[in-house]
Amino acid sequence: MSTPSTRGTSRPTPIELLAPAKNLECGIAAIDHGADAVYIGAAKFGARQSAGNSVADIHTLCDYAHRFGAKVHVTVNTIIYDDEMDDMLRLVRELEEAGADALLIQDMGLLQQCRETLRTKMALHASTQCDTRSAEKVRWLRSLGFDRVVLARELSAEEIAAIHREVPDVEIEASCTVRSASATAASATCRSTASDALPTVGPVRNSAAWRST
Repeated sequence: MSTPSTRGTSRPTPIELLAPAKNLECGIAAIDHGADAVYIGAAKFGARQSAGNSVADIHTLCDYAHRFGAKVHVTVNTIIYDDEMDDMLRLVRELEEAGADALLIQDMGLLQQCRETLRTKMALHASTQCDTRSAEKVRWLRSLGFDRVVLARELSAEEIAAIHREVPDVEIEASCTVRSASATAASATCRSTASDALPTVGPVRNSAAWRST
C-alpha cells in the first residue's frame, strides 16, 4: 500500500492499492480484483528466492495491467556485485522493453547506472531493503534520484505520518501487511539469505518468513 504525495497541497490523495504478485497468475488475479499496481520479482536479483519470473511473463503482465490502467513494479532489490552489473543492466533494458513501470532497488550503484548510463524512463523506487526510518534518509534517497521511497515496514502509522509531514514533496510508500509471509527480521537486516553471510545480498529463503494475518 502506498501514500502518494500531496505535492505541496493540503488536499488528501487517494491511496494506491499495491499488491504483491508471486507470479503472472497472481498478478492478473490482483488486477482483476482491483489492485492499482502490482509488484513482481524478476528472474534474478530479487530478494524473494521462490518468486522469480521470466521477462516474457512480466511482459504479459504489463500488457494485461496497462489495459486496465494498472502498473507493474519489478523488484531487483539485492546488492549487486561488480561482476553482476552487466547482467543486471541487460535485465533492466529487457524489463523496460517489456513495459515495466518501475523498479524497486536498493543498490546505489545500480541507481546511478540506471540514471546516468541507461537513462531509463522507468520510475526508480527505493526498496524497503533500504531500511528507511527517518525524514533525513528520505531526503537523502530523493537527492540521489529515487522517485519513491518505500519505508521500513516496522514503522507505526504515527511515525509514517511524521515523516510525510516533514517531506511532503517526496512520494512515500508505506508498507502494510494484511496477509502474507512477513519477514521475521527487521527490514534489511536479515542474514538468512542465499549468501549465508551478508544481509540483503542473496534472495530471502522461506525459512526467514512466517505466515501472518
